[in-house]
Amino acid sequence: MIAWTYDGLAYRRRPARTVRIGAVEIGSDHPVRVQSMTTPSTQDTPATVTQIERLVDAGCEIVRLTVPTNADAENLPSIRSELKRRGIRVPLVADIHFTPRAAMKAIEYVDKIRINPGNYADKKKFAVREYSDAEYAIELERIAVVFTPLVRRAKELGVSMRIGTNHGSLSDRIMNRYGDTPEGMVESALEFVRICEAESYHALVLSIKSSNPVVVQQVYRLLAQRMAEESMDYPFHLGVTEAGDGEDGRIKSALGIGALLDEGIGDTIRVSLTEDPVAEIPVARALAERYNRWHETGAPGPIVLREPISERRDPHRYERRSTRTVLAGTQAIGGRETVKVEVALQSSLDDPAGLRRELDAQCGARVPQETRAEIVSVTARGDRLEELEALRRSIELVAPNVALSAQVDAAELLGHDVDELQRWCAAAHRLHVVTHPADGEDAWAPVFQAASAASTTILLEVEDNDTEHAVGHAIALARIANGHCALTLTPRQDRSILHSVRLLAARLDEAGLDCPLVLLDRPLARGADPLLDPAAMLGALLCDGIGDSIQVVLGDATEARRTMFGILQAARVRITKTEFISCPSCGRTLFDLEETTARIKERTSHLKGLKIAVMGCIVNGPGEMADADFGYVGWGENKIALFVGKEMVARDVPTAEADQRLVELIKEHGRWVDPPVAVAEEA
Repeated sequence: MIAWTYDGLAYRRRPARTVRIGAVEIGSDHPVRVQSMTTPSTQDTPATVTQIERLVDAGCEIVRLTVPTNADAENLPSIRSELKRRGIRVPLVADIHFTPRAAMKAIEYVDKIRINPGNYADKKKFAVREYSDAEYAIELERIAVVFTPLVRRAKELGVSMRIGTNHGSLSDRIMNRYGDTPEGMVESALEFVRICEAESYHALVLSIKSSNPVVVQQVYRLLAQRMAEESMDYPFHLGVTEAGDGEDGRIKSALGIGALLDEGIGDTIRVSLTEDPVAEIPVARALAERYNRWHETGAPGPIVLREPISERRDPHRYERRSTRTVLAGTQAIGGRETVKVEVALQSSLDDPAGLRRELDAQCGARVPQETRAEIVSVTARGDRLEELEALRRSIELVAPNVALSAQVDAAELLGHDVDELQRWCAAAHRLHVVTHPADGEDAWAPVFQAASAASTTILLEVEDNDTEHAVGHAIALARIANGHCALTLTPRQDRSILHSVRLLAARLDEAGLDCPLVLLDRPLARGADPLLDPAAMLGALLCDGIGDSIQVVLGDATEARRTMFGILQAARVRITKTEFISCPSCGRTLFDLEETTARIKERTSHLKGLKIAVMGCIVNGPGEMADADFGYVGWGENKIALFVGKEMVARDVPTAEADQRLVELIKEHGRWVDPPVAVAEEA
């Protein structure tokens, strides 16, 4: 058995053997590598090589090309020759679906070959049948007959291979035995790994991708566990398929990839955006940067535990942490309530005009109801209590559904008389008290008593220099409050918020305390990426079922609010807009995917909760639509196929008519609503 187990409280790189892809080595002894995929036809040598050159210049270390036919495979030597002529050195990977003959030809000219176990030896028929053990064994023998020639040739040539399972293209055999589950996805990959091992071929990389970041996290953890149990140590390639474009695509990718990297899982990554693939590279490099720096200099040490924890959370399954509900004004936090969005206002209390402008921008009538801030936070001091009281009155008058949270240092409250404490507690709907273990616990009872009398919730933010000490302080204060408070931690500079908050949640559960948790992140204060870092860290906690409210503090409050709603949507804990599943395009795509996706978004982005897939080709599109409600899939030159779920309901639809036909299809199924009157607010 390999000595690796999932540990949500520390960064420890999963041991992975070294696999060579041309001149590039991957595995746990090497940095996390960044790769991408070309979008021109592989038969178009000039366009393909020019794009490869741009990718390499941007920092791409491995380039994948689609090879759907023999003709594409036969053009690989031409691409190789032109790359050599231009002095471009980069490993090439052939991407294969459905076509073993093309694979056998392509492997002669590339450094790595990627096959999809769901369709390499199987054709998807969506057939329902039960397999006896004997029948299942016969199916595996049939697959081995088709797959083994490629394995043997790869071994002879020294070419590596990625066994890349995709969530939406599991074989009928796997679906009938395991269902559409992480277990089925893992077994789909391991069946092919065992065929390789039977041939003593070990130059393998594994990937198991999905367009759902929650599934991505769960299935890679399960794959790592299963491989450790079977003494396998092959490297992993990470990615979220069909992530989309813009901020949403980046958030979804960061949530799926970044959380796993923080657990030490992942050796190569690709960010799949519906954009020019060159745009993927800086995003991928930003996600890998921290872990590659740790690879060179050493990672921070693990949290020093005073005693072992009894972790009851299942890392392979989503279950929201059970908490009580606390009120901040009219806003309920915790329990079964939706995860709330909190915005830190930038203006100070002595700038009432600035505060009014910010309130209007974050929760005014111009902001769509579903994406308004629900709690707004200001920094307060004792000499600004009158201004704080005036702000509360103003909010209750113009935005009665918004709660005011006042951030105050513990020193402003501890040791004050009852009248002063009562005034503080009446000045805001919630007091956000920043404390440190050095503040002790002896003087806190009057604070909680005053808060209770005023029906004001206390949010305790404990500053973390020693995580266990900070967690102990938080629990001691929660006990004094009889659990009627919310908690958050501020991790020290080199500590992941993931590890600190997971420990806090575990210790609270051990203590029988069900306080809600606020996920607070100040990425700019840590020198972190303001979009990717919160998406990876807070998103991972939300996927763990941890977190009842979130606050990301950026220089631009509107940007912060938009980011938070994007994270909640990607984590699938709060849906406020249409979900678009769009592939990143490749040489099989027969229309301009970026332009088409933008058009369809313009027509349908107001359909909250609907999942719409925009896929470039029929080869892999239907399988990769995952759980989309409707699909728009390239069918041929200027032709589109339309889907409801996984059922094709129209094909050969002219491109010029397809957008409107999609809208009509949505209407036929009762999922259409007319767009709201435009307001001066970002989508």
